[in-house]
Amino acid sequence: MNEFTLNAEARSDLGKGASRRLRRLASQVPAVIYGGEQAPQSISLLAKEVAKLLENEAAFSHVISLTVDGKAENVLIKALQRHPAKGHVLHADFLRVVAGQKLTAHVPLHFINQETSVAVKQQGAEVSHTVAEVEVSCLPKDLPEFIEVDMAKVEIGQIVHLSDLKAPKGVEFVALAHGNDLAVANVHASRVAKEEGAAE
Repeated sequence: MNEFTLNAEARSDLGKGASRRLRRLASQVPAVIYGGEQAPQSISLLAKEVAKLLENEAAFSHVISLTVDGKAENVLIKALQRHPAKGHVLHADFLRVVAGQKLTAHVPLHFINQETSVAVKQQGAEVSHTVAEVEVSCLPKDLPEFIEVDMAKVEIGQIVHLSDLKAPKGVEFVALAHGNDLAVANVHASRVAKEEGAAE
């Protein structure tokens, strides 16, 4: 398991103007920590530290140790506001993680055995991913870095649903709990195969 850490400073100078100054003069990212029993706390982070953390996909679905003025607490990334053209982070929201208390988080899907699957290798099909991540509910200790979607046995015309995935122990899919069995991927004839069939 990766260890993710961030250092931050408490921020008392609030408002849009203050946030702009932070970003421009100090190369810092304004952020807020929510949740738990405590009041929301405004903080600032070094932009280069945030960028480095986000290079690792697992950071989005991992408990992060965030140290504010020397005091560490566990948080999750809840939301990021990015620059529309440049892509760098303009603002971040973090959610406090309380041990023994369930949390919800978005976890990336990793599609495996796709190129060697029956549909792709033997039937010349194409696979389309309809979602890249799923929302899960679990205790902090059970939070997975990703969920695997094994495509080895899929066949042409098949749709892979959320209910087809194996959730790790202690992890529940939020959409399924609400009766929504999302389509995760679908397997269809490739355009080339379709064109060849039409020509025949």
